[in-house]
Amino acid sequence: MKILHFALAGALALASFTGGALAQSKDDYLTIELKDGPVVIELRPDIAPKHVQRMKELAAAGEYDNVAFHRVIQGFMAQTGDVQYGDIEEGFRPELAGTGGSTKPDLPAEFSDVPFERGTVGMARSQDPNSANSQFFIMFAPGDFLNGQYTVVGKVVEGMENVDKIKRGDEANNGAVSDPDRMISVKVGK
Repeated sequence: MKILHFALAGALALASFTGGALAQSKDDYLTIELKDGPVVIELRPDIAPKHVQRMKELAAAGEYDNVAFHRVIQGFMAQTGDVQYGDIEEGFRPELAGTGGSTKPDLPAEFSDVPFERGTVGMARSQDPNSANSQFFIMFAPGDFLNGQYTVVGKVVEGMENVDKIKRGDEANNGAVSDPDRMISVKVGK
């Protein structure tokens, strides 16, 4: 019993040191290749297992490759992941980008108490909390007003300087980006 107690205490100490998550496997990361270099996202299956699984499935199938950052707002976030209308090489549709998803069904919300801070990755959705599908966003700055309203799926742990270089959109047009930057490739792992 004492061994179990010490093992549990060690795991809890590790969890508090790593920000609440237990040590993760290499499959709990996504690496996004951008024009300025890679971005590594540590995924959080402990708080959003269905959303993390969806992102990993889409990445493994190559669905995120060449997809545009269609909505990018200075001081807020960069949104991407519209695999239906956001693929630059398959005929990017700027008038529709941000309205599509994948061929998979929408996901039920997995809200948590993890705050939206700089580098946090969250799932985009419509007004229906259970409408997240494939789109996600990366925070440039804290966004407390999103806390508990959107599903957190992870955090950028390497390459935030490359996220900062993503082309910004037109503030007057809700951050819509003409000739947008894209995710060149997205792979599971780091």
